[in-house]
Amino acid sequence: MAATVVSATAYPITIAMETLKTRLRDTWMDGNYDYFSRFMESSAVEFLDRVRAKEGETLLDVACGSGQVALVAARRGVRVTGIDIAANAIAAAIGRAEAEGLDARFDVGDAEAMPYPDGSFDVVVSLFGAMFAPRPDMVSDELLRVCRPGGRIAMGNWTREGFVGQMLKTIARFVAPPGMPSPLLWGDESTVRGRLGPFLSDLKMTRVNYRFNYPFAPSEVVEFFRKNYGPMTRAFASLDAERQGQLKADLVALWTANNRSKDGAHTIVDAEYLEVVGVTRTMFSLNEQDDAI
Repeated sequence: MAATVVSATAYPITIAMETLKTRLRDTWMDGNYDYFSRFMESSAVEFLDRVRAKEGETLLDVACGSGQVALVAARRGVRVTGIDIAANAIAAAIGRAEAEGLDARFDVGDAEAMPYPDGSFDVVVSLFGAMFAPRPDMVSDELLRVCRPGGRIAMGNWTREGFVGQMLKTIARFVAPPGMPSPLLWGDESTVRGRLGPFLSDLKMTRVNYRFNYPFAPSEVVEFFRKNYGPMTRAFASLDAERQGQLKADLVALWTANNRSKDGAHTIVDAEYLEVVGVTRTMFSLNEQDDAI
């Protein structure tokens, strides 16, 4: 029997999950992700250079934020759609596309149940986005479902061992995790192989360093995250003044210890992520795989 991708509708949603998803949506709408993400656009350019989306191809950017990947692709003539759970991020992406006269579509929607027909896109990507959805099996199913047979799926996911993994671990000492599988499992090769491997050929996973580069000191970087990065904004807001001070001190220490700049006025930190790129199998290749088993 051929392997199949399960539709998102096969996963019933409980009241507890609906509550969690609402809380996650509100978290990502907090802060100012549009401003925050503009400091990370170099990673989007490098990521797309390796994905090699071509002019005229259709590309879906899943959990697109305010368009840091999608807008770069649209400037290159790629036919772009972006989807994100945060309505304010989508509004910012639409505004940026209109200001540049780019032909790009952006939708408010859920990475676990996307409103697109099967096989709609040549390329499906997610950079530091879909990894934060609470039900990874549904995310896997949806990425595979909306990508055409023989199309490409590419993700960039923070690793547990890397700097962002350490930063999230620091926050978790003060704020209880939200009750879902760790997003950092998407940065583990064996986990990704289990979630996507059976449906992808030519699967390549490479650990890549993204360089955070801020024109201000580590203490100001922490304040920048606190004001603009929704999960960090929410984490601080959930603590009393004393615990806020402790969390800030620990984060400043982490950024300082990893800072490659020595002038005290800049912060340069390398953060590891797992780059995942694969080609979706055709039904013929899936049958071949099953026959081999």
